[in-house]
Amino acid sequence: MVGQSPTFNGCNNVRMTKDEDDMATDYDAPRKTDEELAEDSLEELKAQRANKATSSVDVDEVEFAENLELPGADLSDESLTVRVLPRQADEFTCSKCFLVHHRSQLVKEVDGAPICSECA
Repeated sequence: MVGQSPTFNGCNNVRMTKDEDDMATDYDAPRKTDEELAEDSLEELKAQRANKATSSVDVDEVEFAENLELPGADLSDESLTVRVLPRQADEFTCSKCFLVHHRSQLVKEVDGAPICSECA
């Protein structure tokens, strides 16, 4: 352990190593005032604004509009590629949410209508 001095954690006596060249924090050092922090922040914001202005991307609006799908668009000519399975023997349809669940999620039946654990 060259360059490191062993230290012990007082809580659980775990041996840890600490670099000797780690700098301690000087809490007595002068700190920046609120005005200096505000000026630094303002300068950073100005620099970010300048970077954003120079790094704008050229977007072809026509191509963007062609690839955009709107909600409620006519999808009648689209075909589904999902295989739908019928309800299995160990499944039930909840009478409140109408979702198909495994029988392990059946909590109760009200007038013969099954109710799942999420709706109970």
